[in-house]
Amino acid sequence: MLNMAKNKAILAIGASSLALTGCGGFASGPELPPAPAVSQQEGPGEEYRIGPNDNLTIFVWRNPELGAKVQVRPDGRITTPLITDMPAVGKTPTMLAQDIKLQLSQYINDPIVSVILNESKGTTHQQVRIVGATDKPAALPYRANMTLLDAMIAVGGLSEYAAGNKARLIRVNRGTGRQQEYRLRLGDLLKKGDSRANVKLNPGDVIIIPESMF
Repeated sequence: MLNMAKNKAILAIGASSLALTGCGGFASGPELPPAPAVSQQEGPGEEYRIGPNDNLTIFVWRNPELGAKVQVRPDGRITTPLITDMPAVGKTPTMLAQDIKLQLSQYINDPIVSVILNESKGTTHQQVRIVGATDKPAALPYRANMTLLDAMIAVGGLSEYAAGNKARLIRVNRGTGRQQEYRLRLGDLLKKGDSRANVKLNPGDVIIIPESMF
């Protein structure tokens, strides 16, 4: 009889814990530090790497006929006047401009080339992906100094049944290649305006928002 009573008590505690989790308790794992306020002294983010389907403008000073507005093909290449199948994916705009300059040097003296990114589609490693209980799950191109609040505004916030304080952020450490999971307090950030719950995002971050069990 004593053992049966003990087992019932353990089951009751387990059920209570499960209920608290479903009601929107906190996800396990460490928290990231709050995002600092953006100041004029803050430096830019890492330089953008061109991805498939990005839209670019190629400008050649004093030779406008050699420039073009192009979309990076799915195979990662672009074609401009005098240049066929130039690899573009994975390069920064500055690197691509240098490569184009080198090719054009065969036809004109000391060309001055600029590459302007008009529209970014973003590669997976340069996106922030938000999935789960949000109005508009999306893959957002990362931009310098992007925060959790910026990402949530872009996807329309939480859905009606979201367990915001059980959200998780998955991040890969670029040095070790290991995946790390952090807990997020989206409910506190969006419903209570707690700025301490706003964190800085990195390219490649994945935000997972579960639904409350009831």
